[in-house]
Amino acid sequence: MKICPRCQKTYSDDNLNFCLEDGSVLTQASAGLPQTVMINEPRITQPQPSMPSQPGSQPGSQPGWNVAPQPQYSMQPPRKSSKMWIWVVLILGVLAVICGSGLVGLIYIGSQADIASNSGYSNNGKTAPSPTANKSSNTSTNTNTTDRTSLETIDLEQWVKENSLYGTTEFTNGEFIMGSKKKAFYYVLVAPEDYKTGNANTRVTLRNIDDANSSLGYGLIFHSNPTPLLQDYALLIDTKRKKYHVVHHEPQKESSVVSWTSSDSIKGGTAENVLEARDLSDKIELYINGTMVTSIKNTYGYAGGVAGLYSGDGVKIAFKNLEIRK
Repeated sequence: MKICPRCQKTYSDDNLNFCLEDGSVLTQASAGLPQTVMINEPRITQPQPSMPSQPGSQPGSQPGWNVAPQPQYSMQPPRKSSKMWIWVVLILGVLAVICGSGLVGLIYIGSQADIASNSGYSNNGKTAPSPTANKSSNTSTNTNTTDRTSLETIDLEQWVKENSLYGTTEFTNGEFIMGSKKKAFYYVLVAPEDYKTGNANTRVTLRNIDDANSSLGYGLIFHSNPTPLLQDYALLIDTKRKKYHVVHHEPQKESSVVSWTSSDSIKGGTAENVLEARDLSDKIELYINGTMVTSIKNTYGYAGGVAGLYSGDGVKIAFKNLEIRK
């Protein structure tokens, strides 16, 4: 009988010199030891010192043995604390200090853009200060009356307004083009106080650029309060129907003086038409292309009133040669 000095297994085969378990050299067994040992008995091992179970240990782990916790991974790398907002606040603060006055001026101009629009609705007249204009004077022998030889021409290029809630304006190829932004509304601009139409012949040339329909018409304002649509007259035409109309304005109201009337004096299509109001001592004579179509009494005119322009129904009208002869 032989025995392994390391694992203590015994072997009855005396011809076996080495342990089949660990390869150790076998020695002769002493008397009194067990004669046989279960070959499939599990090998005795020294367990590691036990450690407390960690939170989150896996179910089914043996008690007293450490179960290594699963590593925790972040789907995104941890964000670094950004201080960019501090720089943004500092930059805005510097700009506010440096450009503060400029920003205030810009806001003021923007708020005044619509106030200075000089426009009006057919159902809700909006008024504002008049646009600026340049004045030129000369004498001419080509006058409508023999005693009115002093000519004042209003520079319509100065009337262009970049921003308005109510109408659009532009100056192209010597023509001032204006129109209301909406159908069934009208847009009115008037001259400064220097351009009075009392005891004068006031005239303008206009054309319907697109030969568009306009139920409200377009034409010449005269005897107007320098704040538009408070008190004035307007000689209006519609080249599609070849009709003219005379109205006067009160605050938030347009009233008819002469109802729509047909006239062969009106040129149709996109042709130019010349409108003129001649203020006399007892009446106002109204002309279209040199032909007097009607006359009215000055009942609603503003004393010391000025000239202006009118465009209704969203139709773009081109005006030029707005003149006053005295």
